[in-house]
Amino acid sequence: MKNLTLLLLLCCLAFAASCSSDREATDTSRTDQVSSVPPDADNTERNDQKAPDALASTNPLDQGESEEDLRISSEIRKSIVSDKSLSTNAHNIKIITSAGKVTLRGPVKSGSEKLKIAEYAKIAGVSSVDNMLEVEKNP
Repeated sequence: MKNLTLLLLLCCLAFAASCSSDREATDTSRTDQVSSVPPDADNTERNDQKAPDALASTNPLDQGESEEDLRISSEIRKSIVSDKSLSTNAHNIKIITSAGKVTLRGPVKSGSEKLKIAEYAKIAGVSSVDNMLEVEKNP
């Protein structure tokens, strides 16, 4: 009787272990399917200050604190937000002004949005506009 009980216990443990490894294999394949989707334009990597290009390019920490730089960024933001034809992503782009130079960063839905936003940035006091907006591949 002891041998039968021991055999039954070992069978139950082996079955439980095989079920666990099947579940892990299924979860791994699901992860592979998700990661095979090409990434679209978004702000995730650009927001990471440790990203390789973070030191080489303008980021929000470069925003000038002078009254004129703050005014420029504010006026551009107001123009963009008041344009209801622009997408949510366009309303949330980064506007960085330093010494009169404006840098625009982030994803937009179309090339026309990119151009329209660049036009909004050409206001009094702006010496140049660096349009680094990216058009989404999968709008």
